[in-house]
Amino acid sequence: MPYIKKERRKVFDDLLEKLALEVQNEGELNYCIYKLASLVIDRIGQSYSNLSMCSSAMEHAKLEWYRRKLAPYEDKKIEENGDI
Repeated sequence: MPYIKKERRKVFDDLLEKLALEVQNEGELNYCIYKLASLVIDRIGQSYSNLSMCSSAMEHAKLEWYRRKLAPYEDKKIEENGDI
């Protein structure tokens, strides 16, 4: 996952924290991700490269989520309950 400089994170973090307070379920989170990508495309223009950039960002964010959040959770549960 491409990491961004701390000063650029500040641009997004406050807005994302406010948004996170509103999301109540999977459908709403899905809508927010879709809508954000759509708004970016509306701003930068529709092309294969730009559409692919959004798709790639979503896929890489998914992989980063798995690596940093889900896999450690699964490892913890294996320790608690035993492996399959």
